[in-house]
Amino acid sequence: MPQSSRELKGHTALIYSVAFSPDGTLLATAGFDNLVKLWSYPEGKETRTLTGHAKPVYCVAFSPDGKTLASSSDDQTIRLWNVADGKPIREIKGHTGIVDSVAFSPDGKLLAAGSADKTVRLWNPADGKEVKNLGAHANSVYCVAFDKNGKLLASCGADKAIKLWDVAAQKEAKTLKGHDDLTTAVTFAPDGNTVLSVGHDKMLRVWNVADGKELKSLGPASEDLYGVAFSRDGKSLATIGYGGTITLWDLAAGKPVKSIPLHVVAYCLTFTPDGTAIVTGHDRKRNTEEYTCRITPIG
Repeated sequence: MPQSSRELKGHTALIYSVAFSPDGTLLATAGFDNLVKLWSYPEGKETRTLTGHAKPVYCVAFSPDGKTLASSSDDQTIRLWNVADGKPIREIKGHTGIVDSVAFSPDGKLLAAGSADKTVRLWNPADGKEVKNLGAHANSVYCVAFDKNGKLLASCGADKAIKLWDVAAQKEAKTLKGHDDLTTAVTFAPDGNTVLSVGHDKMLRVWNVADGKELKSLGPASEDLYGVAFSRDGKSLATIGYGGTITLWDLAAGKPVKSIPLHVVAYCLTFTPDGTAIVTGHDRKRNTEEYTCRITPIG
């Protein structure tokens, strides 16, 4: 297990998304160098580079069985890859703007995507066909996330709103309003009863799924927030800000419990499988051309 911060070097442009495989043995990274990379974990060794996107890659997501990786890009496509050999499975086309975010449903039968074309769409990963264009935000969609049962899908974006979609009925269920600036990331709490969101109003907001009301707001943070993540056991919650500060939060107390400054612009984060560290993706270091992912212990 990492006892001190480590860096993964290989991308030649900023890293915008990081994701662990379900078994925790692989880390996927999405770069603005048009590349997707796979790294062994905990060794941190680059094992594959997946090429095919024509423009920056914005998001990576593993299927629940860990056999497929989805990536989305500024080239307006989603690509599916065979994790075992790194070969492309299919290219999914239909969005007319940057595909900012992708997420597999818990059963792996649906792939949700949010785009700069303002739409949230459901795709069938088995054949690449569109299942449903659920509807539109008033501006770019930055993030999509399923709840643990796959019954609800959350999306957020530049219109400051969070939308909850009924997956079975394939329609909007609720719109949650309260952020004062664009919302950059959204996730469901492990119990599925609450939704958490962050944005450029520097706030972490907690919402009740049942009635769509804001339960509490935490912050303000010291910088615009770009990412929010729970540890796999659901006991830890963290955010990352544009300035590169990891913040750990106590939801019950409604306050931050620890801040870890990284001093380099950050766009994404995820907990390591054992919850002892956080992986972050970064822009280049000051006065250098070095772009890295960092593994930072939180103990």
